[in-house]
Amino acid sequence: MANQIKHFKLQPLVDAKFISTSFATYEQDGIKKSWEIVEAHDSVAILIYNKEKEAFILVKQFRPAVYLNNDNGMTVELCAGIVDKELSLEEIAQEEIEEECGYDVPLQNIERITSFHTSVGFAGSKQTLYFTQVDESMKVSEGGGIDHEQIEVVYLPVGEAKKLIYDESIAKTPGLMFAFMWWLEKQ
Repeated sequence: MANQIKHFKLQPLVDAKFISTSFATYEQDGIKKSWEIVEAHDSVAILIYNKEKEAFILVKQFRPAVYLNNDNGMTVELCAGIVDKELSLEEIAQEEIEEECGYDVPLQNIERITSFHTSVGFAGSKQTLYFTQVDESMKVSEGGGIDHEQIEVVYLPVGEAKKLIYDESIAKTPGLMFAFMWWLEKQ
């Protein structure tokens, strides 16, 4: 995947579609306090295992916020998406699997692992983690996302999961690392 980023700059956010910023004031144990908060959508993430390839299916994509902290902004992540429509979390996970990775997975094959809060220092959004197994008979497209997302589908052999967890040169999410640890623990 080409990563040709040019003319990157930051500017004040106006008319945000997916987040809003707030200034919270409160009293805790008699002390007046304040905190800056980002209100964002909850999300789902899915650990996808391709049993024929004995590999996890991950996504690689450019993240502008990560670009602020490394030289390319590319991340390796679980297939994921925000909760922004009137569907069950499993239905949103199912849609994301097809859009991003190209597999049509029956709802009953999407297993809930757990949920947790992300970015707790400034956002606190909730992410629900799922697991599913796929095979090539379920493949309906090459994936890649929608609306110019430019998502690269990555197949990571299961034996390389632990190495990826500890490879600090690759930008990745805590959810991905947790999902791999969950997988390794249940084996």
